[in-house]
Amino acid sequence: MIESRGELFVTSKLWCSDVHPHRVLPALQDTLQKLGLEYLDLYLIHHPVSMKPAGSFVLPFNKSDLLPMDFKSVWEAMEECHKLGLTKNIGVSNFSVKKLQQLLLTAKIHPAVNQVSVFIYLFIYLLLLQATIEYNNLNCIMDLVCAFILHAILLNLLECACHYIWGFESCKVKMSPLWQQKKLRKFCEEKGIHVTAYSPLGAKGTLWGTDQVMECEILKEIAKAKGKTLAQVCLRWVYEQGVSVLVKSFNEERMRENLDIFGWKLSSEESQKIDQIPQRRAYVGLVFVSDAGPFKSVEELWDGEI
Repeated sequence: MIESRGELFVTSKLWCSDVHPHRVLPALQDTLQKLGLEYLDLYLIHHPVSMKPAGSFVLPFNKSDLLPMDFKSVWEAMEECHKLGLTKNIGVSNFSVKKLQQLLLTAKIHPAVNQVSVFIYLFIYLLLLQATIEYNNLNCIMDLVCAFILHAILLNLLECACHYIWGFESCKVKMSPLWQQKKLRKFCEEKGIHVTAYSPLGAKGTLWGTDQVMECEILKEIAKAKGKTLAQVCLRWVYEQGVSVLVKSFNEERMRENLDIFGWKLSSEESQKIDQIPQRRAYVGLVFVSDAGPFKSVEELWDGEI
């Protein structure tokens, strides 16, 4: 099915315990070794926070391990990874406007992506790490990569890929009709940073997920009127915001449904109804809040963007 590496767009993330200047390059090299690849297409800082180097990959982790991130030095290490050709693009995830501003003060290479919860992205690193542990088999790992990347490419955004290929900046965030991230999206647009939406359907069943999106009455009404699923309405709305969207499903029927967001659009009245949905951040990140850590409150963690 896959004839060449060029057909894949592979993304991975730098976990908090490796968010230290001297650990960025070794962490990326370790990821590449696990994947059996020579380079990534996109490498993201997972969260704007560090942990002690021996910190856990498993949630919840020990809050005493939390440390402030050295934005300047860590980003310089990310830039070095890019210069060495080990990743074609570098970016961030879960960064607020204020944290992006801090990063941009000294960045020579701007982030290509900010992944946020407009709700969506692939936890490829964690999935591959699990596959490595469970199977210790490169073929199994590459099968996972192919399955997830192909789904992402089909659903998503050749637009997103084009942004990366043409050198646009990008931002990966959580976003959905219930958490529209208007302020962050406006800032990223002004700075030329592309936004990628993570968990647009709410990620029900995960540690960070909720059923609020799938139980929204306004979205149910729109879906019924259009003869679409609620998920299709959500994904179409994200797509119409000019945001790249990544969806994960293990159900083949849902995968096909998630692809059916083209060839139709939301009316202006429907968009206005969605625009008026009361906003609330589903995942507040309490695991990163600690009296002894860099963020003493949820407000500090998200710089008031809650």
